[in-house]
Amino acid sequence: MGMSESETKTSEAGKASESSRVRGRKRHGSRYKARRRAAEVLYEAEVRDVDPVAIVEDRISLSYHQDLGVAPVAAYTKEIVAGAAQELDRIDGLIAANLAENWELDRISAVDRAILRVAVWELIFNEDVPVATAVVEGVELVSQYSTDVAPAYVNALLDSIAQNIEKHRAEPTEAPMEEPLEQEDSADDTMEVAVEDSSATATDEDRIVPESTPE
Repeated sequence: MGMSESETKTSEAGKASESSRVRGRKRHGSRYKARRRAAEVLYEAEVRDVDPVAIVEDRISLSYHQDLGVAPVAAYTKEIVAGAAQELDRIDGLIAANLAENWELDRISAVDRAILRVAVWELIFNEDVPVATAVVEGVELVSQYSTDVAPAYVNALLDSIAQNIEKHRAEPTEAPMEEPLEQEDSADDTMEVAVEDSSATATDEDRIVPESTPE
């Protein structure tokens, strides 16, 4: 038995609405997902006061166990986290210097700090990424995971740094820390991670960056 005219119109309207939602949903590439996960790691490292590089190594180890559901860590995520950790003082100095007057770095949310650290690292230390791309992707991340007011000030801050990009890139970088010759293994050095890993699965597009409520 065929549908009535009203049922047909309702069905067509539903299909059109669903099609519109699919078209409106932005699909993010692997680089964006790597940035997002790097921001997650930097956020967690600050909140828990642990080494972000150790978190990445722990995630890599956990990802080998399929039953835990921990997604593999992209090489670019690892690169961002290691670079941002090494240059954290310089990155934070640039962020602080370009905040609005009477604002300090510790006054912005931890989520915003993590995303800004990713974006500033890309701006200064990864010349393979176009300046405009680093700015746009940083703004996109805060648009998804921070407050409504964050995109405007993050865009202004990153644009301010970008305007003096050659000067900032010419400044000396931190010398990499030498690895100790010997290091004792300790059970206390292995971070305990719940099965609910802070990382996204390969198909999880809309998970919020922080594990806990942002500041």
